Amino acid sequence: MGGLGTPALVAVFTVASVATWMAGTFLSRTTDSLDVRFGLGEELGGLILLAITGSLPEIAITASAALAGHLGLAVGNLIGGVAIQTLVLVVLDSAAGRERPLSFLVGSLVPVLEALTVMVVLATALSGATLAPSTNFLGASPTSIAVCVLWVGGVWIVNRLRLHPPWVGDAPESTPGRRHVRQPMEGKPHPYAHASTIVVVAIFVAASLVTLGAGVVLQESGNALADNWGMQGAVFGATFLAAATALPEISSGLAAVRLGDMQLAVGDILGGNSFQITLFLLADLLAGTPVIVAAHKSDVWLGCVGVVMTGIVAAAVIVRPRRTFLTLGLDSYLLALVYALGIAGLLHLAK
Repeated sequence: MGGLGTPALVAVFTVASVATWMAGTFLSRTTDSLDVRFGLGEELGGLILLAITGSLPEIAITASAALAGHLGLAVGNLIGGVAIQTLVLVVLDSAAGRERPLSFLVGSLVPVLEALTVMVVLATALSGATLAPSTNFLGASPTSIAVCVLWVGGVWIVNRLRLHPPWVGDAPESTPGRRHVRQPMEGKPHPYAHASTIVVVAIFVAASLVTLGAGVVLQESGNALADNWGMQGAVFGATFLAAATALPEISSGLAAVRLGDMQLAVGDILGGNSFQITLFLLADLLAGTPVIVAAHKSDVWLGCVGVVMTGIVAAAVIVRPRRTFLTLGLDSYLLALVYALGIAGLLHLAK
């Protein structure tokens, strides 16, 4: 796509973003429907499968960038995606109502453990940037392998905690909603409840193909736009590209909030962030070399911003601020401020 002019590239990037949003909506609903029918999330293997289907845009972009040798773009998208997808919680907070912030309504410590998982795997991935390029194990960075091991362990612990809480807590006035999408919704059928399994699978496959195709187009057009605008691939990947891939999370998160599933809305964002970091292993294997060593100072900076923002989310769920200001909780303003300062620092480092 390098031969296209900037206006044409912007148009292509925009169309691919819209396609990602629309396909992501269908993908989320069919995934929930298939989980209800087959109980995919009851075992660890099913949870991993659900995580993969929920991150198809990131998988497509990471794979395409790694195969094309655009390692900076892959690194920027994976690390920058944590910060910008955490910022999605501000949008969800605004949709949670004027009376109480989203963090107050969650009423569960499960998202806190999910936030800790994000912080652990992200810190582990960032540590790989200090290693020499020659440091690898079977063609991958040791930290990429460690991230996958830690993530699987975190998912297993979170699932056990969700299904069998070892403590009983009291969060007055909270509305956590369902602990899992398989639980029936009061007064509402599950997505595609009246459709046959074959129809649901067909919609799922079509949405997956559109998502994967749109992800490749986003990567190609994004890399060309970064070149035209004189931006580092890492900077573009951490901002515009990460924002485009966050669109499905916005859609599914808003749907969860409207259903009253506050715990799931927050948990899905944090769970997606932790899984996204495991894609460094995929990028390593496809590129034939550890990808994290291509990280710039800007990537490490934005990764640290993601850790701070995740910590704010965990603290807010525990502290439960009661008041809203212009429909947002204080923690949402803090998230927006930290992200804005992070982008300002990112632009400074990119000079």
